[in-house]
Amino acid sequence: MSLLTSLARMSAGLQQAASQRAQSQADTAPVKENKADSSQSQDDVTLSGAPAPKASSRLAINQYKTSVGQDTSYVRETLRHKIAEYGIHPGTRMSVSKAPEGTLALQAAIPAEKRQQIEQDLNNNQTFRDAFSRLSTNEPTVSFVDTAMKLNKAYGVSNPLLDSLVSENEQFNGLGDLVHRYDSIRRMVGAEQLEAAGTQQNYAFSLNARV
Repeated sequence: MSLLTSLARMSAGLQQAASQRAQSQADTAPVKENKADSSQSQDDVTLSGAPAPKASSRLAINQYKTSVGQDTSYVRETLRHKIAEYGIHPGTRMSVSKAPEGTLALQAAIPAEKRQQIEQDLNNNQTFRDAFSRLSTNEPTVSFVDTAMKLNKAYGVSNPLLDSLVSENEQFNGLGDLVHRYDSIRRMVGAEQLEAAGTQQNYAFSLNARV
C-alpha cells in the first residue's frame, strides 16, 4: 500500500474526531474586535499576495526525528547485544511490546528459556524501559507527521488531521504538545476506527538484526 493511500485511510478514519475538536475550539474561542480581524487578515497573506504557509509546514520535524532516533538507536543496539550475548542467530526477528500488566513482553522465534531470560533482562534495565516508553509515546506521532509533511511536499496533499494538531503559536508545537493532541484524537476515535484507518493502537518495536 502506497504512502498516499495509507495516509488517506488514516485521515478518513480520524477526521471526524479532528473535526469535533476543531468545532469545540471554535465554540469556546472569544469574539475578536474588527480591528484584530483586519490585522489577522493581513497576516494571512504574504507580500506577494499569496496565502501564508500553514503552521504545519513550519514544524521542526528534523528535531522531532532526532529525539526519536536517539531512543530508537538505544533500543535497537540493546536488543542486538542481547542476541550476541545469548548466542542467537543475528538475523532473528524480535518484537518488544508492553504487556497489559505494564511489563515488557518479548516475541521471538527462539527457545523459550532464552526468550524469558532476555525478557527479564530488559525489564530489569530501567534505562531500556525508559527509552522504550518514550519511543512508544513519541514514535507514532512523529511517523504520522513526517509522512503527512512528505506527501504534502511531494504531491501537494493537505492533511486536515495534521493541521488540527498544530497550533498557530509555534511555542506550543513542541513534540510533547503534538503527542498529547494526537493521543487525544486516537482515544476519541476508538480501537475499531484506528484499525480501519491503518493505525495500530498498541505500539511494538520490531528488529531484524541484519537490517
